Amino acid sequence: MTKKLILVTTESHPMHKVFLEITEEISKETGIEKEVKVEDYAFVTDYGEKDDFGMPWLPQLFLQDDGNIKPILTSIPFNDSLKPDKEKAKNEALNKVKNA
Repeated sequence: MTKKLILVTTESHPMHKVFLEITEEISKETGIEKEVKVEDYAFVTDYGEKDDFGMPWLPQLFLQDDGNIKPILTSIPFNDSLKPDKEKAKNEALNKVKNA
């Protein structure tokens, strides 16, 4: 049962660094290998979430488990001050990893 975290991102996105940090932290805490793909739109088109027009967006974090690939973090939630809530996002993704 091989698991791998796959982050598909773009360096120009404002949440790029937050997604990188979350991916790194989850990888360290769980011992799961990580891979970062830059602007791999074919990958997110195949496996990622899409908007109402069928267009995928970046960044998105995926979990590969026994050949299945599913998104585990596609956006960062906001806190009460309307700031990105990194800890909440990390916990959401971590829960999906543990329940996979």
